[in-house]
Amino acid sequence: MAAQLLNTQSMRLQSLKDKGYFEDFRHMEFYTLIKGFYDNQGASERIKNFPFPRQYASVALWMTLIFCLLIPFALLSVFHNQESHTVWLSIPFTALLIWVFFLMEMIGDFSENPFEGTYNDVPISTIARGIEIDLKEMINEKDIPKALTADNGFLM
Repeated sequence: MAAQLLNTQSMRLQSLKDKGYFEDFRHMEFYTLIKGFYDNQGASERIKNFPFPRQYASVALWMTLIFCLLIPFALLSVFHNQESHTVWLSIPFTALLIWVFFLMEMIGDFSENPFEGTYNDVPISTIARGIEIDLKEMINEKDIPKALTADNGFLM
C-alpha cells in the first residue's frame, strides 16, 4: 500500500510538472524525496519482515537452563560455613537468581518482534499519528486528527 501511495504521488508530481507549476530542478528534488521515501519504506519492511533466527533464542534458552542447573552447586560453596544452618540460605538465593535469569530470557523473547502491535512493542501507530498531526499543522490543514491515547496504559 505504501509503495502504491508513493507511485500515485510520483504520477501526480509529473502531472504538476507538465502543467508548469514548477521547473525541472524542483521536479528532480521532489522526485529525489519520493525515491528516498521509497527506499526507507523498503528498508522498514525488510526489518519488520526479517525472521529472527531461532538459533539465537534456542541457544540463549539452553544456556540459561544450564546456568540455572549449575547455580545451586556454586552457591553451596558460598553459603557453606562452619555452622550448618547457613547452607540453607542457598535455596532462596538460588531461586532468586533463577527467576532473574528466566525473566531476562522472557524479556528477550518478547523483544524479538518489536513491530507486531502487542503491548510491549514500539508504538508505531502513535508515532505515525504524531508525524501526521505535525505535518498537517505545518500546512495549515483544518482536518487534523486527534492524537492516539493510551489504551489500558499502553500506546499502540
